[in-house]
Amino acid sequence: MDLTIHTTVLPHDDPDASLAFWRDTLGFEVRTDVGQGRMRWITVGPAGQPGTSVLLAPPGADPGITDDERRTIAEMMAKGTYGWIMLATADLDGTFARVRDGGAEVVQEPTEQPYGARDCAFRDPSGNLVRIQELR
Repeated sequence: MDLTIHTTVLPHDDPDASLAFWRDTLGFEVRTDVGQGRMRWITVGPAGQPGTSVLLAPPGADPGITDDERRTIAEMMAKGTYGWIMLATADLDGTFARVRDGGAEVVQEPTEQPYGARDCAFRDPSGNLVRIQELR
């Protein structure tokens, strides 16, 4: 079997703020931006990796989701417990400084973890946890 990771999905509640974070702060390329208002689906991805994307999507757009589920999703997003992603970089300190200086909410400064990784963490404008691990 030959599988690759093509797209992962994270929710957004403010497409313009999410776009600014992923494009301007993290430096991801915008691949698609469809819809209007808060009902926008924005696909971004790292430069030089056209086969890997993050889809920023409105969380309650699925017609199969109930109003109670929409409220639960909104509550989890507000607490920062709904979506998360792990990224990697060879320059953790430089990346941390750039993201911090871009105004992102810092959750954890670069830290050597007891399980052998060195990483840091931020929240994007929708509350998604973005962990960045140092490549070794």
